[in-house]
Amino acid sequence: MKSEYMQQTVFVGPAFLAFFIVVLLPLCLGIYYSFTNWNGVSGSIEWIGFANFISIFTHDPDFIRSFLFTARFMLAVVVFSNVIGFALALILSKQLKSRNLLRTVFFMPNVLGGLLLGFIWQFIFVQSFPVLGEVTKMGVFQLSWLGTEATAFWALVIVSVWQGAGYYMVIYVAGLTNVPKDLIEAAAIDGAKNHQVLRHIILPLIMPAITVCLFLSVAWAFKSFDLNFSLTQGGPFKSSESIAMNIYNEAFKNNRFGLGTAKALVFFIAVSFITVLQVSITKKREVDM
Repeated sequence: MKSEYMQQTVFVGPAFLAFFIVVLLPLCLGIYYSFTNWNGVSGSIEWIGFANFISIFTHDPDFIRSFLFTARFMLAVVVFSNVIGFALALILSKQLKSRNLLRTVFFMPNVLGGLLLGFIWQFIFVQSFPVLGEVTKMGVFQLSWLGTEATAFWALVIVSVWQGAGYYMVIYVAGLTNVPKDLIEAAAIDGAKNHQVLRHIILPLIMPAITVCLFLSVAWAFKSFDLNFSLTQGGPFKSSESIAMNIYNEAFKNNRFGLGTAKALVFFIAVSFITVLQVSITKKREVDM
């Protein structure tokens, strides 16, 4: 019994210690700081109770605006990235000679970091598109993509979908690979159309993959920071400021660490509620093979 306890301590102990230091301890400290008026530097920490949370919902329109922007951004990214990722997986699950190469090509943007992608696409939107607009006379290239509220929003959506769709494609490919071929063949023999096979056989059987992809896309879209920071920096006039960037600016630029951690705690609760709700809904639609 003692030997078994020692083995568990040796193998699980380091992982639990790392988890405690990296996750649990910062979470507990963040909850404590959210009830204080600390600037993140001074040695004196003033306990103010729920004042930060009251201020967030009564005297902070920037937080509400950034939350609404992030919610719209999340919906657009989740829909487009999953639809495109599933479509790519459906095409590349066929017996194509170049499917392995194409899978690699579509997955490659996910390997690049968000900061790097943001700077690359900033150059494309600001420098390359105007040149293409002059050559082709197409209006889509002549837009000020990072200069207005509407175009900056869609610029972020385009880059985020371009980065994430290939990752979701890989998950959907794994799900499609596990769909029994005899069911599809039997449905085809019975006269089922392609859209009927897709709706009544393929989609129900790959619901676990859909659950995972929706969970990841919702969480990643809500937590988007690096792409937002490098591409628009919240502009123009904070119209494209994500909630993660709003928290960062509050804590580290405005030196209101207590208020920033209070916003982070509200954000954590909101994202947790939405993701748990999404997983519970999609889990109910899963079927056993």
